[in-house]
Amino acid sequence: MGNTLVRTDYQFDGQEKVYHGKVRDVYFLGNDLLVMVATDRISAFDVILPKGIPSKGQVLNQIAAKFLDATADIVPNWKLATPDPMVTVGRRCEPFPLEMIIRGYLTGSAWREYKNGCRELCGVKLPDGMRENERFSEPIITPTTKAEAGHDENISKEEILAQGLASPEDYEVMERYTRALFARGTEIAAKKGLILVDTKYEFGKYNGEVILMDEIHTPDSSRYFYADGFEERFEKGEPQKQLSKEFVRQWLIEHDFMGKEGQQVPEMTDEYCETVAQRYIELYEEITGEKFERNLDADLNARIEANVSKWIAENK
Repeated sequence: MGNTLVRTDYQFDGQEKVYHGKVRDVYFLGNDLLVMVATDRISAFDVILPKGIPSKGQVLNQIAAKFLDATADIVPNWKLATPDPMVTVGRRCEPFPLEMIIRGYLTGSAWREYKNGCRELCGVKLPDGMRENERFSEPIITPTTKAEAGHDENISKEEILAQGLASPEDYEVMERYTRALFARGTEIAAKKGLILVDTKYEFGKYNGEVILMDEIHTPDSSRYFYADGFEERFEKGEPQKQLSKEFVRQWLIEHDFMGKEGQQVPEMTDEYCETVAQRYIELYEEITGEKFERNLDADLNARIEANVSKWIAENK
C-alpha cells in the first residue's frame, strides 16, 4: 500500500496558528493567507477513521482546484495557488458557520430520514410518495451548522437568520451562489456521463464580499451517479452505480458502525484502504476526463513543506 499523510506539523514563515480538521489541516499565515493541506485522513458520520487512504488527499485537492477554476467566472473563490498536489494556498476569510447542502435527488441521509416518516427537511416540505433516488422537481437547499466538534446539525433558513449566523443579504448571496455552482457542476458532470446528485459548499467573507471557500465537487463533499443505466435501475428499485464516499458509509453501516456511542470502527485492512483509494481515483478520472498521476513520495511531509516554503518565499 502507498504512503499516507495522516498528520502534519509544519512551521511556515509567517505562520500564526494551525487548525486540524477532520480531513484538512489549515495553516494561517498573517492576516491574508492560509495554507490548506488535504491529508489522507477519511471521516464518516463525523468520526475520523483510524487509517488513512493512499492518494486521497491528492485526489481531493486536485479535483477541488480544477472546479474552483472552472467556476471562478460565476462565483468568486479563495484559491490563489496549488504549490503541491495536496495543498492549496488561498485568501484567509471569515467563514460562515454553515454548510450549504444542495440536493437534486432524494438519497443518502435525506432518504433515510424520509423513509422514517420525515416530510420536512431544513424547512423544505417534501411530498408524499417519493422513492429512493428520485429526482426533485428542482434542487433543494438543506443547510447544516458547521460544528467544530461532534455532529453537524440540520438547520433551516429561518433558524439561520434568527440565530444571526448570516445576514439576510449574505444568505441570499450564498443561496444564489449555491444554485449557480450546482448548475455548473451538473453541466460539467453530464458531459462526462455522470449525475451530480448532491453536494455542499462553504462560504466566507473577504474584504466584505461573500466568496466560496474550501473544497468543491470532490467525492468527500459530493455524490455522483453514473447516468448510463440510471433510469433503468431507478424503475427497478435497484441501487445506483455511484461515485462518492457513500460506499464507505454503507460499509460501516453493514459493520454496525454509525458513529454512535459505544460502537467500534471495523478493522480497515491495507487491502480495504487500497480499494477505497481506487474508488477515489476512479472518480477523479471520470469527472476530469484525465488520467490520475499518482504521487507516492516516501516522505510526503518533507515534500509538502519544501513546496509550500518555496511558494511563500517567492510570493512575499
